[in-house]
Amino acid sequence: MSLDFETAPDSARPPTESEAALSKVDLVRARLRDEVIDTLSPHDPLPPERELVLRFGVSRATIRQALSRLADHGWVYRVQGSGTFVADKDLVTKSPHLTSFSEDIAERGMTPGSRVLRLEHGRADDRVARELLIPVGARAVHIERLRTADGVPLCIESLWLPEWLTGENLGPELLGSLYAYFEHSGASPSRAHQTIRATALDAAQAELLEADPGAPALMVSRIVFDTHGRRIETSTGVYRGDRYDFQINVKRRA
Repeated sequence: MSLDFETAPDSARPPTESEAALSKVDLVRARLRDEVIDTLSPHDPLPPERELVLRFGVSRATIRQALSRLADHGWVYRVQGSGTFVADKDLVTKSPHLTSFSEDIAERGMTPGSRVLRLEHGRADDRVARELLIPVGARAVHIERLRTADGVPLCIESLWLPEWLTGENLGPELLGSLYAYFEHSGASPSRAHQTIRATALDAAQAELLEADPGAPALMVSRIVFDTHGRRIETSTGVYRGDRYDFQINVKRRA
C-alpha cells in the first residue's frame, strides 16, 4: 500500500489572522508545551479549554489555534468527544507541511544529527534522471545519511541533487541542513511530491537503525521543487516504524 500526496511549506497556507495574533498563538503554544505538556505523561489528558483560557488569560479561539499547531507537530492528539491528550514523546509525527528532518526533530525539542554514509558525484540512472529531469548518465551529487534525534537513529536517507545546483561542491555545507543550503543557493524549497509505503527493514538497515531485521518501517520517496518549479532533490528515506509517523489531512470531495 502506498500514499501519494503533495506537500507545501507552512507559508503556502493562506493567513487567517494578523501578524500580532499569530505571535500570540505561537507564544501560547510555547507556554502550553513547556508549562503543561512537559509536566504530563504520554496519553494524559490536557486540562479543559476553559481552564486553559483562565490560566493563560487569552481567548478560547487562541487556545484552540495553539492546540491545533501543537497537534500538527505531534505534541498532542485529539479524540473527538473526549478532549486533547499528550502524544508519545518517543514518536515523531511528521506534519503535512514541507519541512526538513532537522526542523521536525528540533520542533520536538530534540537535537537533530546525522552520520554521512556516502557523499560523492555519481551518474544518474533512469529513475534519478526522470525525477530530476536530467539526462541519463548525467553527473549528480549522491548523499546517504543516517539521521538521528538525540543520538537515536531514526532514518536512513539516500538522496540525489542535480549538478547545476552544487557544481563541483562536495564541501561541509552539504553535510548539514540541505534546506539551508538550498536557500543560500537561491533554490528555496516550495513544494514536494511524496510517496509513503509500508516496508520491513533488511539486515543492513536494521543494523544502522538499531532495530530488529524485519521490523516495520516507512519508506518515503520525495521529489522537491523550488519556487521556480525546478526539481532540486529526489530522495528516499527509510524510517523506523516504531518512532516515526506521518499525519495527513484529507477532505471529502464535494
